[in-house]
Amino acid sequence: MLRKWPVLLMVRSLDYGGCERDASKIAIGLDRELFEPHIAVFFEGGFRTREVESAGVPILGLPVRSFLNSSVIRGARRLHAYFRRHQIQLVHAFDVPLDIFGAPVARFSRVPVVITSQLSFRNMYSARERIALRLTDWLSDRVVVNSRAVGDSLERDTGLSAGKIYLCYNGVNPRDFSPGQGVHPSFLQGASLVVGSVCVMRPEKRMDLLIESFAQIRQIDSGLRLLLVGEGSELPRLMALRSRLGLEDVCHFEPARPDVAAWMRSMDIYVNCSSSESFPNGLLEAMACGCCVIGAKVGGIPELVTHLEDGLVFDSENAGQLAEMLRLAVSSPTLRQTLRHKAVITAHQRFSMQATIQRTEALYQTLLEQRGVVAPPLPAC
Repeated sequence: MLRKWPVLLMVRSLDYGGCERDASKIAIGLDRELFEPHIAVFFEGGFRTREVESAGVPILGLPVRSFLNSSVIRGARRLHAYFRRHQIQLVHAFDVPLDIFGAPVARFSRVPVVITSQLSFRNMYSARERIALRLTDWLSDRVVVNSRAVGDSLERDTGLSAGKIYLCYNGVNPRDFSPGQGVHPSFLQGASLVVGSVCVMRPEKRMDLLIESFAQIRQIDSGLRLLLVGEGSELPRLMALRSRLGLEDVCHFEPARPDVAAWMRSMDIYVNCSSSESFPNGLLEAMACGCCVIGAKVGGIPELVTHLEDGLVFDSENAGQLAEMLRLAVSSPTLRQTLRHKAVITAHQRFSMQATIQRTEALYQTLLEQRGVVAPPLPAC
């Protein structure tokens, strides 16, 4: 009698972040008739831990804190032992640190199938990391990308063959992200329209561009409010910019929240103005919640948003053009409502989490069968 294929998904943590979200949702959603999912993380804890454990997915903590000290050796030994103890047949790393760590250890341990991921552009990483990723490209059976834009860049910039690249778009669960009642904090009372964004406040997210563009159009309606949800290194600079532009009464910063959907439902217009992006979960989730979305024309965003059909796009880092799109969305209620309605359809029908899970399962099963891997027998009683 055969049992399921044991597979190990690897990600830095189970906290905030797109890779963390995808790894946990896929582990939870994998067909348990075929797969026995496990997760390995560098940093234990995180708000997604409870839902992963509740789904019966074991979590392995790896004490790796640097690739330049002895913790990497301890982590490799623990991972190697886990591979053997649980007869892991496939490893799938979801982010760059786990690509660099997991792929070599998996090959050393003779795990039959090794999958790495490239969910952002390589130019975001240091020269040392890019060299290491060339090695993991060679070690892996497939490199998963979440946009054609990233896949094309890998072919063009690294020479990776198209046959080794596997496109799997991010997905959204309609049960978690759909139109509905949002939160109603006191600072939004009396707001006529709420413009907002949810992200980790890093430089490439260009929240400064959104604040500056909002300042240009705020005179259209005294009831306009700007809501920015998230934390990060840029927060002090952004708060200073808010003060310099005199927006303290109309712009609110909210710390990162686990109930992302409720905050997105409070936003009429959602903006992603990143300077670099592959396929942003936040933008997809905002579409699923019924926001009128505005996205920068970078990376995979044009693969997600079709201009004037289910959202608006603007040239990246063009504050004037972003202000024009904001002005259009604010001043045209009929267009705004049409875009909100069509955004939900796009998110729920074209980019569902179920479709992402099914495409991931198809990759796993194809590679395992190509390697002639038979699910190991049940242990003797």
